[in-house]
Order: sequence, then structure tokens, then C-alpha cells
Amino acid sequence: MTHLPTRRRAPRSPLRTVCAVAVVCAVAAGGAYAAELGPFDRGSDARDPAAAKQARDFLADWSHGRYGGAAARTTNPARAEDVLQSFTAGLDITEPRLTASAAETTDDGTVRVPFTAKMPVKGLGTWTYTSHVPLRESGDGDWKVDWSLGIVHPHLSEKAKFRLEREDTSAPQVSDRHGKSLTGDAYPSLQPLLTQFAGDGSGAARGAIRLVDRVTGETTGTETTFGKGPKGGGAEAGAADDAPVKTTLDAAWQSAADAALASEAGGKNASLVALRVDNGEVLAMANSPATGFNRAVSGTYAPGSTWKIVTSSALLLKNAVTPDTVVDCPKHLIVGKEFHNVETSEFRGATFQKDFTESCNTAFISLRGKLGDAESGDVARKYFGVGQEWHVGIPSYDGAVPVPKDETEKAAAMIGQGRVQANPLVMASVTATAASGRFHQPTIVPGKKDNTSTTPLPASVVGQLRTMMRATVTDGTAHVLADLPGGIGAKTGTAEVADDEENNGWLVARRGNVAVACVVEQGVTGGGSAGPILHQLLSAVPDDPS
Repeated sequence: MTHLPTRRRAPRSPLRTVCAVAVVCAVAAGGAYAAELGPFDRGSDARDPAAAKQARDFLADWSHGRYGGAAARTTNPARAEDVLQSFTAGLDITEPRLTASAAETTDDGTVRVPFTAKMPVKGLGTWTYTSHVPLRESGDGDWKVDWSLGIVHPHLSEKAKFRLEREDTSAPQVSDRHGKSLTGDAYPSLQPLLTQFAGDGSGAARGAIRLVDRVTGETTGTETTFGKGPKGGGAEAGAADDAPVKTTLDAAWQSAADAALASEAGGKNASLVALRVDNGEVLAMANSPATGFNRAVSGTYAPGSTWKIVTSSALLLKNAVTPDTVVDCPKHLIVGKEFHNVETSEFRGATFQKDFTESCNTAFISLRGKLGDAESGDVARKYFGVGQEWHVGIPSYDGAVPVPKDETEKAAAMIGQGRVQANPLVMASVTATAASGRFHQPTIVPGKKDNTSTTPLPASVVGQLRTMMRATVTDGTAHVLADLPGGIGAKTGTAEVADDEENNGWLVARRGNVAVACVVEQGVTGGGSAGPILHQLLSAVPDDPS
């Protein structure tokens, strides 16, 4: 991987006009609204149910893009079709959602149907407002929508129209923890994520819908803004400062992570996260393929036997076992269904530490009676922060450990199956917490708020976890890392997906002040699939980050 030098960009205009709706920009929200699905109170005060039905059908046609059908229900079909179509397309509105309320009868004999419009603007967010559909009875007794521009939006008129403005969407300048420029060309996994690091960290682009004078083109008001602007206020305040967005990433670790996945993932979907043990700062976040969904941070996977770090913590915390306690490891165990070990291995008379290092499912499941139904989830939340709301700096999924519904599900949860959900970010954090004894909210953009509340693990439990994880490398299923220096501790995992699919492979490891986690979809085993990836990563970056 080559590191591209930082390039100075020409100043950009605060907002670049993407689309001006020359014709009437009618703005009525709507999206998958169907008359039979959308909530609609017919209202006993309506003069004629046929009028209310005509309004609902008009909104349904509009929301589904049937502009001709919607327009035919109005008193001015040609004008209505032109406005509805140009408004929706011109403002990049996708799948409008139009929700009608109770019909009302007015003093002059007309019927009006109020509605709420939720207009998703592509790539920006949803514009929400209210309007109403007026209806008038024609001479033949039929009801028609009494067409006016105000139906589309109350501020739309013969004097004013709408214009969509988007902020310059070129990727922001992003730097690593040392100020080194991070570009999508040099660091492929970051390419689809660079814009997420800017602004408020939500990944939302910035823009606005303006009300403009039809004659002069001057802006007379702002209907809505999307995303957050610079220090001066919202999106209308202008483009963000051109100063690079500093992240916690380390260019050396990020480059090595991309390279490891590219050469060792074997074309399978895979992802990894590396973070600092002492403060949770993310050093690398990589996916294969590099484009598309950020499974490293937002994925939802059963963590498999890597979750035994949490299960072991729960057992050790209440002195239910010690590493030397004998916990038999048979080939099979039936708890509602048959559970077995990888390749149906067995270790008769094994100690709990041996069960951990060999990742014995049946031994862990046999200990389920030592824990309350909610206890594993409580420990995960209280000590490891799993399931609490994390503010990482980009969208993330922070894990879930639901209370088991029955004994079979409880057995599965003991080994990171069932409804337990995590991803490499969560499991790297779990590994770091086990190594240090203290949870630190993972972050990728410095300065994010931290509303988590956790309790440190007792030193005795931390020491036992470290010993067992080290033994997993020297004498157990993570032996693939045994030739590397640094006293590495690790835990492998194999997570079942479906009867007709290969298992996902997991490996988590800790070396010095770095914790890493990797998952390979359909990787069969953790040591065999994720092992080579983390071996290459840790070999390429032998030193702890500064």
C-alpha cells in the first residue's frame, strides 16, 4: 500500500446548487403509502365518504409515482401532473410517505383531508411537513381534488418555488492520529467511510431545501436543513472547515489491516478491528470487500466461542469455577437439541482452563446452571459495556445479549450462539476489557461523548483470563499465533450460521496495548480462516502504537 501525500484543495463554495426546481416544486411527502395500509380516519363529520376516498387515492397515486393517475383526480390534470412529477424528481425525493388524517367538512361545503408528508431526500434525510387536500363536488356528483400549488406544500405558490442545495460532496480531508493523510486510494477500506468522519459523525451529508423567489431567484427562506454545519450553526451556515478531520486511526495499522485481508481472506467476506487496550481508540478498521457495508463496526454476527471470554468472566466472578476446576468435555450434550464440539472432539477429565483453550462447547454448556438466565447479559453490560449506547464517531452496532427464552437458548448463549450478537468492534473491545480489566468506549473520532457506565473487573479475574488466553496460543486452538513475539493471548471462535452454510470463523487476540478481532464469513474455523489474517497483521506491525 502506498501512502498518498496530502493535496491542498481549492476552496469550495459553502453550498453547491444541485437542483433548482424551475417548475412548481410541490413538496408532499410520501413513500410507500397505500390506501389500505396508511392510517386514515374516515371521520364521521365528512360530508361524503367518496370525497375522503378520492383524497386517499390521490395521495396513494402520488406516493407511488403514479403522477398521471393522481393528476386525473384533480380539477387541473395537466398542471397537477407537471408539478407533482417535477417536484418529486427535482428535489431528489424517493418513496414519499403521505399519511392522511380525518376528513373535515368546511363551511362552504367542501371537504378537506389533512395529511403529513415525510419526504426522504436522497442521501440527506427526511423532510417532514403538513398540508391538506381540498375536495369539491362537481356537477355530476363526483368529487375532485381542488387543485392548487398549496396542496403540495403550503409555501409553494405562483411567486415562490423550492430549490435543493447540497454541500460539496467531495470527500473531506481525513488524517490519522499522527496527522498523516488518509485517502480511499491508499486505504481501500476507508473509501466508503471518509464522509462519515466529518461533521457530527453520523455519516449524514449536508444540504438544505430553500424557498426562492421565482422571478429574482433570491432565497427568501429555508424550509429544512440536513446534517450539521460548521461552528456557525446548521447546514445553511455553509460548508465545513477545510481543516482535516483527525481520527484515532493509525496509518501503519490501517495499511497492514487492508493488506492482511486482501491477501489472506481468500475472497470471503471478512472484517477486522484493532484498538488500543488502554483507551479504546480504534487503530484500524478494515473490510473485505473494501467497498460497501461496514461489517467491522455495524455487522451483526454470533460471536461463537470468542464469547467464552464473557461467559468465563461471569463464572469466575461468582467463583463457580477456577481454571483448575475439572469440567468434563464430552463429545455431545443434549439440551433440547444436540450440541457438540468442533470435529466432535472430547477431553475427559479436562480442567476449565483446558476447556477454554480447546474451546469445548459441551463443558461450557454443562455449567449453564451456575448462572442465572440473565446473568451472562448482565455481566456483558456491566463489565464489558456490551449493549450500552456507544458514541464511536461513526454509525455502529454495539452488541446485544437478550435473556434466553428457554434452556436450549441459554445453552447456546453460553457459547456465543443463539441470539447473542456482536461484530469485530465489539469483540475487540471485549478482548481489551479482559486484558486490562476496565472497559473504554471505542472511538474513532476523538472527543465523542461517553454515556456508558461500567464496573472494573476484579484483578483476580483479569489475571485468570490473561492466563487462559495465553495458554490458548501456546497450547490451544490459537496456536497459529504461537511463533509471534509479545506474549500474545487469544481466543478462537466458530459460529454456526445455517445448516446449509459453512461456519463463520473468529479470532480475537491481545498483544501489549493492542486488541484485535477478526471474523471471516463461512471461514469454517477461527484458527484456519481468521488466524492467517491476524498473523500477517501482527507481523507487519510489530510495535505498539504511540
